[in-house]
Amino acid sequence: MTKIVNHWIGGKPVENAAGASGTYGPVTDPATGAVTTKVAFASVEEVDAAVAAAKDAYASWGTSSLAKRSAILFAFRALLDAHRDEIAALITAEHGKVHSDALGEVARGLEIVDLACGITVQLKGELSTEVASRVDVASIRQPLGVVAGITPFNFPAMVPMWMFPLAIACGNTFVLKPSEKDPSAAVRLAELFAQAGLPDGVLNVVHGDKVAVDRLLEHPDVKAVSFVGSTPIARYIHTTASANGKRVQALGGAKNHMLVLPDADLDAAADAAVSAAYGSAGERCMAISAVVAVGAIGDELVAKIRERAEQIKIGPGNDPASEMGPLITAAHRDKVASYVTGAAAQGSEVVLDGTGYTVEDHPECADGHWIGLSLLDKVPTDSDAYRDEIFGPVLCVLRVDTYDEGVALINSSPFGNGTAIFTRDGGAARRFQLEIEAGMVGVNVPIPVPVGYHSFGGWKDSLFGDHHIYGNDGTHFYTRGKVVTTRWPDPSEGPAGVDLGFPRNH
Repeated sequence: MTKIVNHWIGGKPVENAAGASGTYGPVTDPATGAVTTKVAFASVEEVDAAVAAAKDAYASWGTSSLAKRSAILFAFRALLDAHRDEIAALITAEHGKVHSDALGEVARGLEIVDLACGITVQLKGELSTEVASRVDVASIRQPLGVVAGITPFNFPAMVPMWMFPLAIACGNTFVLKPSEKDPSAAVRLAELFAQAGLPDGVLNVVHGDKVAVDRLLEHPDVKAVSFVGSTPIARYIHTTASANGKRVQALGGAKNHMLVLPDADLDAAADAAVSAAYGSAGERCMAISAVVAVGAIGDELVAKIRERAEQIKIGPGNDPASEMGPLITAAHRDKVASYVTGAAAQGSEVVLDGTGYTVEDHPECADGHWIGLSLLDKVPTDSDAYRDEIFGPVLCVLRVDTYDEGVALINSSPFGNGTAIFTRDGGAARRFQLEIEAGMVGVNVPIPVPVGYHSFGGWKDSLFGDHHIYGNDGTHFYTRGKVVTTRWPDPSEGPAGVDLGFPRNH
């Protein structure tokens, strides 16, 4: 029987309302191409019901004690830890990434739950006493109310956990709209949070497409929207939600570069390039998709990358021998392949062509969304393979003569998500981290995803809004500041009298 994934509203699963415009969409196992699940697509009515549940819950959750919130978050963390394998299996079944990669995703999401468990420290205010005679000033942070998150298919557990645990810990209630391509992990997270003692309505999950997204962007009771996805949609989310008076953090796409200097350990650089370019089949916003080789090392570096790439085992994510799985949909697979088949005509040298790949060891996967690893060398900067975010296992190599040329090339990209440098020269590394125009920088680290207590986010077309996600930026995004000035007159004093002059501290 086909599995059905419904909404989670008010602490329970909710089907599409009878007579409403909500429909159901297919969820495919990328390894086999078979439709295994259907997911409810929310109508405006379902979204409104989720927001209403969140608004009702906020009346009590927003004023709940930090001790109560922390206790529930610790219980949630324990349940997540106990159910790691189950959640990873849901990710593999609907996204396609290998089980070990899915487990890593859950672990990185748990880092933000750890941060949320310590919310008592994050929300500590400030107090200045005696700023004037018997006058004290305090700064506090308070929750916004109902907030929403719209998350992508490539990390169906981790990215939602970048958002809702911290938002809820700050006292907000949450409506999550996960990707309709792999929705099961998000619902399972909501179930576990409810099992941990989260009151009904504090976390709600609605599925769907543009209808659901647009309703969240325009709903007057939604105070803030968090988003991770492609740059065109991030720009749309930011523009639309801002026009409706909402606070927005919208993380967009990427074209992450890795600069390799002539003094670098080329074996380490090649290992890093293959891991960062082809992990999760390249469906990562932090994937390295462009290696910039400086000086005469290009040929040797490309040879080392090719040698390693040819050894990668591709297969279904539930096979322990697999190192890379399929792409999310057949349409996306075909789009990724088009960048490789058209590369030579646009001036690139095709070193490895992964198009047309089939999984011979698994005949049941003949109709899966398979593609092999592709490596393009001497890629022109005006080619489609370089300019676009491919979001697949295609690595471009570009050649430059000097460090300065490499930095100028990277900084000319409209994207500024993450970047890396590989070198033994500490001076060059220090210059790079200061001169490069990107939000996250790695030094001999190919995927510089920050730990949970630092913030994640890019520059330029990789971020729309003022706040990065999680870390201190996350706490500030999900709260607003208030300054309270108090004066308690001495009982022995008489009335101060009328004074129309501008108040002065003395």
